[in-house]
Amino acid sequence: MEIGHGDPEDGDIVEPMAKIPVPEEVADAIRTLIRWSGDDPAREGLIDTPQRVARAWKEYCSGYGDDPAHHLSRIFEEVGGYDEIVLLKDIPFQSHCEHHMAPIIGKASIAYLPSNWVVGISKLARVLHAYARRLQIQERLTAEVANCIWENLKPVGVAVVIEASHACMTARGVRTPGVSMVTSRMMGVFRDDDRSRKEVLALMGY
Repeated sequence: MEIGHGDPEDGDIVEPMAKIPVPEEVADAIRTLIRWSGDDPAREGLIDTPQRVARAWKEYCSGYGDDPAHHLSRIFEEVGGYDEIVLLKDIPFQSHCEHHMAPIIGKASIAYLPSNWVVGISKLARVLHAYARRLQIQERLTAEVANCIWENLKPVGVAVVIEASHACMTARGVRTPGVSMVTSRMMGVFRDDDRSRKEVLALMGY
């Protein structure tokens, strides 16, 4: 179940990050890592790698410069009496784990039961990405998204379910591909009322 609202930011095209200058100490750190891994940072294919990696990480971690609450500041009160669940389902996201800095790739479903107002539907995804584009653990990411919506929209209930694959487990360590981790955070009516919780989880496909 999804509803949409007039939202000037819906459909925005995200431009690639400009080629920001890379401090020499950052490039040197990446060259050191390349050498420590067993390769030569001076060979042709790796000459520009330190700058590319540095800019990529600046983009991966762009959430540190993004205020998630800002995306929920513009609300809509004229909803025609709508007072049922608002759900944005299967939002793809990418993050990096804070323990190994390895990719976390997954999807999130975010729902809330509005009280007196709603937000543009894209804003739920923007809140997710603002937190995901930081060094994370999935449990904290789930809680941060739910808490942000709860504190800023003052809804009757919030439900967030995240399902993701962790490269720190699939590509190293126990090397178990195909395994995903599911975390959830229920607040308000979705935590207190069993029927409401079952309804929102069924809408999410769980």
